[in-house]
Amino acid sequence: MDDTSKLLETIWTSLGGKADQARQVEFTAQGALPSAFPVTDLAASSMAAAGLALDELRQAAGHGACRFVVDRRLASFWFSSSLRPLGWQVPPLWDPVAGNYATRDGWIRLHTNAPHHRAAAERVLGGHEDRAGMAASVAAWDALELETAIVQAGGCAAQMRSAQDWAGHPQGLAVAAEPLIHMQTHASPERARNAAAFDPARPLRGLKVLDLTRVLAGPTATRFLAAYGAQVLRVDPPTWDEPGVVPEMTLGKRCARLDLHKPQHRTVFEQLLAGADIMLHGYRSDALERLGYGAEWRRVRNPGLIDVSLDAYGWSGPWATRRGFDSLVQMSCGIAHAGMLWQQTDKPFPLPVQALDYAAGYLLAAAAVRGVAMRLTGAGALQARTSLARTAKLLLDQGADKVQEPALASESAEDLAAMIEHTAWGEARRIAWPIALPDCPASWPHPASALGSAPARWESEAR
Repeated sequence: MDDTSKLLETIWTSLGGKADQARQVEFTAQGALPSAFPVTDLAASSMAAAGLALDELRQAAGHGACRFVVDRRLASFWFSSSLRPLGWQVPPLWDPVAGNYATRDGWIRLHTNAPHHRAAAERVLGGHEDRAGMAASVAAWDALELETAIVQAGGCAAQMRSAQDWAGHPQGLAVAAEPLIHMQTHASPERARNAAAFDPARPLRGLKVLDLTRVLAGPTATRFLAAYGAQVLRVDPPTWDEPGVVPEMTLGKRCARLDLHKPQHRTVFEQLLAGADIMLHGYRSDALERLGYGAEWRRVRNPGLIDVSLDAYGWSGPWATRRGFDSLVQMSCGIAHAGMLWQQTDKPFPLPVQALDYAAGYLLAAAAVRGVAMRLTGAGALQARTSLARTAKLLLDQGADKVQEPALASESAEDLAAMIEHTAWGEARRIAWPIALPDCPASWPHPASALGSAPARWESEAR
């Protein structure tokens, strides 16, 4: 069994699957993500786990198991960018002052993409128009002191730590004690679909997915669910935007806005949740509770709901409610430090892509689909969760060593068997999907669209 298959087995058994099912997957082609860590293995195996969940669902509906193929090279590209615009450009991914900075005693990363996160950093460091000014302010601080000050101000920052330091840190210890995927079920009214009406080519057809996720991890999961027939409605707050990733991540979805501080919008949200089969959320672990929509409320309102969630730094420990993103977790947990040693440089060296986000997204998708299968067989309604930090531990556990892979090549989208997509911003090519599940092709009902471009309601079943 090769390394990718071994990693798939680890992921799949963490999801409650049987180890021998990992042998249904054949991995082809070479990866394209050079790193101190096996990032391509993580990409291909996490996508394969979501594919195995689909096949398990088809078996639960009375169809036989099948072998399928995952293309490692295409998986590498889908962990970076699957979209190739034609005559237009995606906005920059990063805010001008986001990034790594030297402090008096080490390195820190500032995450300032959201305006309120940048404002929090500038309350501590002063306002700056460019990186040079920000760098001068950061240089006057110790890394831990600055991390603490920015977090207390409501911002997002992470000191660079080694893997050894993280392993002994109270939050590192808490994360290490958590399972990769925490899954539990509870009794619920039977909401299974008629197996005779099940469409093995579109196994998620008829399912409604309420998407309360942002940036990459959660949207990756819901993009996967949309690919196989689910109706996905993404709901964002009125002013939230993430222009650098929206064209990549809204494929297959309708996107609405609600202000959950307004009574009339809360009523709409509650109706949407009552009608949902699956809900994914990627807020901090206490965010929905503070809005009055905690786990127990959701369970009472919708007893059959498959409830899947993600946070940054884990669900226990002193940082359980800390704001975080992939790039920050890489700094905190030792990945950027290990990359620095591997690259033989004096600066943090992160993974070549936001791999924690993408991998966590496919783990969430796999958990959600497993939840559908459980409900179909009467096993109850599933609650599942993971975190970026626990996904980072999965990668760290594989060990840091030089992985001989070529960098992502500048091949044209045509060479990658792309399809034409008529996005809200213009035409683009979307590269080929890595998972080749027999008689079950991925296809998306909607092109990528702007946030807030659709009404906050479920589409008619007659559509």
